Amino acid sequence: MKILIYEDEKWINLAPLSLIKSVFELRCGFGSLLDRILAVLPEARKGLWVRDYLKNLVGKKYGMPVNDDSFFGDDLLLVNGRWAAFGLEEKMELSGERVFRSGGDVVYGLIRKETAAKFWNGDMAGFLENVVKNVPCEEKDLRCINYPWNLISLNPGALKADFKKSGRKGISGDFHERASIAGDERKVYVAEGAKVHPFVVLDTLHGPIYVDEGAEIFPFARIEGPCYIGKNTQIMPGANIREGNSFGEVCRVGGEVEESIFHSYSNKYHDGFIGHSYIGEFVNLGALTTNSDLKNDYSNVSVYLNGVSTDTGDLKVGSFIGDHTKTSIGTLFNTGTVAGIMCNVTAGGILPKYFPSFTWYVNGKFMKGYGLEMMVNTARLAMGRRKRELSAEEEEAMRRVYEMTAGERKESISKSRRLSK
Repeated sequence: MKILIYEDEKWINLAPLSLIKSVFELRCGFGSLLDRILAVLPEARKGLWVRDYLKNLVGKKYGMPVNDDSFFGDDLLLVNGRWAAFGLEEKMELSGERVFRSGGDVVYGLIRKETAAKFWNGDMAGFLENVVKNVPCEEKDLRCINYPWNLISLNPGALKADFKKSGRKGISGDFHERASIAGDERKVYVAEGAKVHPFVVLDTLHGPIYVDEGAEIFPFARIEGPCYIGKNTQIMPGANIREGNSFGEVCRVGGEVEESIFHSYSNKYHDGFIGHSYIGEFVNLGALTTNSDLKNDYSNVSVYLNGVSTDTGDLKVGSFIGDHTKTSIGTLFNTGTVAGIMCNVTAGGILPKYFPSFTWYVNGKFMKGYGLEMMVNTARLAMGRRKRELSAEEEEAMRRVYEMTAGERKESISKSRRLSK
């Protein structure tokens, strides 16, 4: 048997977070969806299936076979990369050809090699459609990530489950004698190499706190659980880190943050509020950048999804900021704002709720800025500051997304020009 973790056509509903990342790379809890899936899979050769333009990038990152047709010549365990694999304490055990579905999604299933060979024609969507028609299906109470805000709503529970599953507690790192724990000390883990400065408060009354290797929490910061602070991430002096946050590796976080996910390598160094938001990779939020996560009339928040205003069904929804986007000092994001990848957003008046990828927003107008080459060079410089290299594969993906998003970008720029006349 072989195992294939795949993306389906719903990846687009997770944009802009999924534009230069596969869906299974998105974070929830201590790690990515892929981490969660791999933890419950049986031993077997594993591969990945993604959009064509991400094939080279994903292959370089994970060192697994990617988009390898030979997997369909064997018994195949198919696993949806959007699966939030929570609550499984043991490895999956499957016998007999069967597909498990939830809410209309194929979540996982065991496909015999005869079936795989019969229906595989290079098109994953068509293959799944034929599998559902010809293989016994069973509805199961499983959860897939359909929209960006699902990651935020599931994050607090995932943090608690991950802390329990880790089996770790106590202080292995440097915990200053004038730092304190409010609540149950058994719900704190400070890893070896981490450092907690004096006058820091770790509040576990509502959930556990996990401080990973090399992380550093500076004086007068307050951390409220559940919370995960990733490797080599820094929490700035006086930060107010409220409940339900997950920070990936090498972030710099200050000000107030509530129920949000910072993917990795992103900065919110200064004061300002970020709530119920997902911040992508290599994002820099200027001083006092703040988002609203609750409407004044307490109605459901709507978010622009593929150009359509979509009711999230939730009262609290903040912002979804794509990779390599930057904001100026004093930027104030509206409730339910979406900013694509590699945007440059400056403050001024009431900002729009949607920023197309690769746009600049200056003086109330969308513009193309200095063009793609300058944006790619900026990304290269920003990554170099964190000892990361912009690979040829990442650059290839960026350039492909630039072409894919050209239409909406041109439309926004043209509209701004018309309105300014």
